[in-house]
Amino acid sequence: MIQLTDQPLDYTAITESVRDPAAGAVVLFLGTVRDFTAGEQTQQLEYEAYQQMAESSLKQLADEASTHFPIVKAAIVHRLGVLQPGDVAVAIAVSTPHRAQAFAAGQWLIDTLKQRVPIWKREHYTDGRVLWQHPAAATDAAAGQSGGTRDDTAGAAETGGSLRTRPQQSADQRHRPLQHPLLLLHAG
Repeated sequence: MIQLTDQPLDYTAITESVRDPAAGAVVLFLGTVRDFTAGEQTQQLEYEAYQQMAESSLKQLADEASTHFPIVKAAIVHRLGVLQPGDVAVAIAVSTPHRAQAFAAGQWLIDTLKQRVPIWKREHYTDGRVLWQHPAAATDAAAGQSGGTRDDTAGAAETGGSLRTRPQQSADQRHRPLQHPLLLLHAG
């Protein structure tokens, strides 16, 4: 099961979809919306994707995982649209012959999804700030690398295929119209 949806995730059904008599282990990972990110209170998140491209990327991801791990079945389902703190944004379920393989496969899937799949997140904070973020940027930020988000009030520049925050800008530069981050990517 590979799916993008605007509906709440039925993680019981997702888990059941990977159960198989050949599998001795089933692992479910749920990514949920936090109420605080880096000390900032989250009001809501919005997820967007070019659905056909993102679903194709998810399928490729599941196929690649099967070359690294003895996966019996895998399911990856990601929400799109507006989510509130506590909502489930992504569910990944895998079944394998043994538990260590299932845990490793699940972790590889979520980590690689965040790096590769073209799903964009718009973070709304209670102080009124709004940031666009591609999952790969969150991975970069967690690893201590520069940038990662686009603050709609400050603008951003595209560098090396992911968005990076621009250095401090003048007031007139800060108030340019919002450009969707997918439009900032270049082909090739």
